Amino acid sequence: MTSDREHLSDLDAYLDRIGWSGTREPTAEVLRSVHRAHALGIPFENLDPVLGSAPSLAIADLEAKLVRGRRGGYCYEHNTLFAAALTTLGFHVTRLCARVVVGARPGDVRPRTHMLMAVRIPGGPTPYLADVGFGSPGSLLEPIPLLAGAEVHDAPRRHRLATVPHDGPLELWELRTHSSDGTWQPQYAFTLEPFEAPDYEVINWHIATNPRSPFSSGVYAQRTVPGAHLSLTGRTFVTTADDGGREERELADGDEVLRVLATEFDIHLPPDTRLPE
Repeated sequence: MTSDREHLSDLDAYLDRIGWSGTREPTAEVLRSVHRAHALGIPFENLDPVLGSAPSLAIADLEAKLVRGRRGGYCYEHNTLFAAALTTLGFHVTRLCARVVVGARPGDVRPRTHMLMAVRIPGGPTPYLADVGFGSPGSLLEPIPLLAGAEVHDAPRRHRLATVPHDGPLELWELRTHSSDGTWQPQYAFTLEPFEAPDYEVINWHIATNPRSPFSSGVYAQRTVPGAHLSLTGRTFVTTADDGGREERELADGDEVLRVLATEFDIHLPPDTRLPE
């Protein structure tokens, strides 16, 4: 059973926001296409923590911000909204949590802070890993079957799932992305232990308010557009083309950051917004 709090109040508005139309049946093709539309349609951003607040994960507030307010969000916002949309469409969703391993040094053990989900199609034999909130060029654009060795060519990207040895009682999964040097690079690791809304409330508060959190101390935005991936970290704006070409420039000040957020990421803040220096 699911509660009304796990459903969208306005599925039409959500689907319009991501530019998707089609038969609203819980099928593999609907899951694939809605996942891709969300990943391409709503940017990743952490502006609420930078401006001093922890974003609400209530469905109504996420609809107000990401759908009607045409803002973006980070993983808990994206994937909570997406899970509600899938539930409204008739899919069964199990919320999960992962350790991000991309960029980690050997021996580092990071906390489980990334939200993702397993999605089951009614009557289907195999669930899918779905994740529209990983702010990285290695993020999934389409779901991948939750099977060891499964691959998806979510063009222009490629992803693979693997199981990896560890000491715990639950099987440990790892999402990998195919890099330009021909290797498979781990992105994050997770088990299939279900997580609930209060778990994310605690993690969200920590990530948004801890002064040592990278998400509370500087602007971070991501957007995938036709032919390229856009990234803004602090004042560094990077465009990475699908063929690997890269352009980088430093923005002059907070006002230029706000202009780039509006023009390149389609993230619009109130006119009186001022970013911390």
